Amino acid sequence: MGILSTVLQTLLILYFLFSGVSKVIGAKYWVDIFNQIKLPQWFRAVTGVIQFVGAVALIIGYWVPEAVAWGGIWLGITMLLACLAHVRVKDSIGKTMPSIVFLAIIIVLVIINAESL
Repeated sequence: MGILSTVLQTLLILYFLFSGVSKVIGAKYWVDIFNQIKLPQWFRAVTGVIQFVGAVALIIGYWVPEAVAWGGIWLGITMLLACLAHVRVKDSIGKTMPSIVFLAIIIVLVIINAESL
């Protein structure tokens, strides 16, 4: 399971670093999505910082194993809220699916690393 955990951890780090920074700097893609799901733009920036912090926790997890599970829980809550935001505005499953997929990946990562909690 060590290889699977490392692969998932690395995938999530790359995604959440990119996504978090993109949200903070106000990339048009994220500005449009937050407008579409009817959330204020300040919340986009806060979400970006939260995702960046989660990615940093996962990076720390390479040396401190319990950081992987805690970072996963942190990011999992974020993705659960993202799913709920999409459902709230009745987005299509296609627009909601990225949040669902990343939530599923995070759940697997947390389960694999639960013993370190």
